[in-house]
Amino acid sequence: MKLLQLLADNLVWLAIFIALFSLLIGSFLNVVILRFPVMMFRSWKQDCLEMDSSLPKHPAIDDLSKPFNLLKPDSHCPKCQVPVKAWQNIPLLSWVLLRGKCAGCGTPIGLRYPAVEIATAILSTALLLVYPWGWQLAAMLVFTWLLISMSVIDIDHQILPDTMTLSLLWLGLLVNSQGLFTDLESAVYGAAAGYMALWSVFWIFKLVTGKEGMGYGDFKLLAALGAWLGVQSLPLIILLSSVVGAMVGIAGIIILGRDKNLPIPFGPYLAAAGWIAALWGNDISQWYLGRF
Repeated sequence: MKLLQLLADNLVWLAIFIALFSLLIGSFLNVVILRFPVMMFRSWKQDCLEMDSSLPKHPAIDDLSKPFNLLKPDSHCPKCQVPVKAWQNIPLLSWVLLRGKCAGCGTPIGLRYPAVEIATAILSTALLLVYPWGWQLAAMLVFTWLLISMSVIDIDHQILPDTMTLSLLWLGLLVNSQGLFTDLESAVYGAAAGYMALWSVFWIFKLVTGKEGMGYGDFKLLAALGAWLGVQSLPLIILLSSVVGAMVGIAGIIILGRDKNLPIPFGPYLAAAGWIAALWGNDISQWYLGRF
């Protein structure tokens, strides 16, 4: 209780605590990002073996006899299979001490691992700019961690798992049943309008071009953001995500020579726009209305 009181009374100690704790969470998110899609693919293969040819190649997908989840097998190098020791699993510090290489075979450890941990710590601590100690802060931490996980999974595999999007949606409705961020009516309308907005865009685009412009996971993610932040937040989220997504897509084509026909995951842009709206949505809207 004394620790909780200290954190509640001292912003500096609260920021340090959240940053360190979020580094640990970021390390766990790396496990979720790496393993959760594989768990999904294994489940799909188990349910429908004829999908073999369409699933990514991965030892854990090809061999269903061994357990594979967020806890098993123990952390190990994917190349040499040497188990990762406890001291080698300290967020960020272990990567620095190992100089970004596996202790067993020297295979480089991607920068993405410490990047996710650092991003989790920074974004989690940044919540203190808006949310003081309390239930809103706790809820926003969970909100942020789920968005980070879904964003990176979407970048890797272009999927937004129902388990995450729907959990985020229902959690948003639950927290707003107590009016934590908006009233329940606005949250319900936000969930429905968020889903229908992108569902409508999907079908209009498909009828005009004959192609699918986005996945169903994007509908569910926007519905979840509407459930958390209310129907009034949707125009800003859609505008921010569309503008940034278009800019990044155009830049990729012009600067990097990216094939314009290659699909671009939209989930990270929705997640970033939703996170920004959660912190500064009202300020941005008031600034815009004041200028125009």
